[in-house]
Amino acid sequence: MVVDCPICAKSVPWNSESEFRPFCSKKCQLIDLGEWASEERTIPAKPAENETPQDIDVEDIEAMLAEQSEDFFKH
Repeated sequence: MVVDCPICAKSVPWNSESEFRPFCSKKCQLIDLGEWASEERTIPAKPAENETPQDIDVEDIEAMLAEQSEDFFKH
């Protein structure tokens, strides 16, 4: 099977001898990694629904922590 390099579109054989597959070279592999790291490439996803509660009650948190055993925070 032959695939196109996602960066430069050069044909790349899909086999164990193609060290950088699906990329044609280390250079194209690193370019792709850089694009992901800089968030130029992303995977589409739905926005998270209320990841952080808007009405955090500090007193409720303190009460919950007070109920924990004494060694709860010890490692």
